[in-house]
Amino acid sequence: MIRVITANTEELKEKAFTIRREVFVVEQKVSTRDEFDEFEATSTHFVALDENEQPVGAARWRRTEKGIKLERFAVKANQRGKQIGSKLVEAVIADVRSKEGSGQYLYLHAQLTAVPLYEKFGFEKKGDQFSECDILHYLMFKVS
Repeated sequence: MIRVITANTEELKEKAFTIRREVFVVEQKVSTRDEFDEFEATSTHFVALDENEQPVGAARWRRTEKGIKLERFAVKANQRGKQIGSKLVEAVIADVRSKEGSGQYLYLHAQLTAVPLYEKFGFEKKGDQFSECDILHYLMFKVS
């Protein structure tokens, strides 16, 4: 059974960072400098844990001048296709709603392979594809 929790301790945050290193830095070749940024301390982090308390997914959200940005969604390669991404999106949206209320402008930069996941939650593509860290993305948004 997978559970998604707020990574509100250093230990849980490190579990989330482990997933991000594995997926983005190692698998997708994103530089560590680009992956871990100045917003780590001010973001709300999440980690998905399996039945053995091992990390299998991660995400974060933060407030920006444009609205609330959902980002850094990652699931271990051998755990994909098990609805972990959906559970992360659900948990992040629920957390934003509980802390910020409804009617918030939510946005994210979706890798092309993740667009269908976000569309299931009502996000819409806006504008053209763009490259971020040599990976194609779409800007997607919704109002919570």
